[in-house]
Amino acid sequence: MGVKAVVFDMGGVFLDWNPRYLFQKLFDDPGELDFFLTQVCSPEWNLRQDGGRLFRDGIAEIAENYPRYAAMAALFIERWPEMIGGLIEGTVDAARALKRKGMPLYLLSNCSAETFPLVEERYDFPSLFNGRVVSGEIGLLKPDPAIYHYLLSTFHLREAECLFIDDLEANIDAARDLGFQTHHFRGADGLWKALISLGCLTPQDRTPSA
Repeated sequence: MGVKAVVFDMGGVFLDWNPRYLFQKLFDDPGELDFFLTQVCSPEWNLRQDGGRLFRDGIAEIAENYPRYAAMAALFIERWPEMIGGLIEGTVDAARALKRKGMPLYLLSNCSAETFPLVEERYDFPSLFNGRVVSGEIGLLKPDPAIYHYLLSTFHLREAECLFIDDLEANIDAARDLGFQTHHFRGADGLWKALISLGCLTPQDRTPSA
């Protein structure tokens, strides 16, 4: 079945996001940096904000459990843009090329409702999407099947006609199990090859002005 809509993840696909970009500037000891990002403001802690918890509540939790790191934890929202290394330009080019061909584009992202507006303020790629599902806005997270069903029902999509693109294997596996076509993102070159092989784009679409 052909692709009639393309669904993109954001972090790791459009944005090179990593909290180390900020905190490596603030910690002199690499061991303490690792402790902070794996045990204090861990991926699991951050995911709770992606699931709808307010940063102020997450920071209050750190203040209670790790009081010496409370000020650092507050920087997760105060200086969040500094965690972005930059745009993954090849992905943006592909999305623009798809848009020019009339392909409907959607965003399905695990992202805090408080940080997504910071992306919209700084980058124009969110305007390419026909619709979006941001986990923090609805209280659902990938790879929970419920968030995929939410996307499908909200925008009246059929999973078999959607190509889902994500950099995390667990999210890809969940989408595939539900019947989506999938591409495990490992870089823009691979994405372009996949879109060309599926007939969504042609090699000629990849031009410097794409």
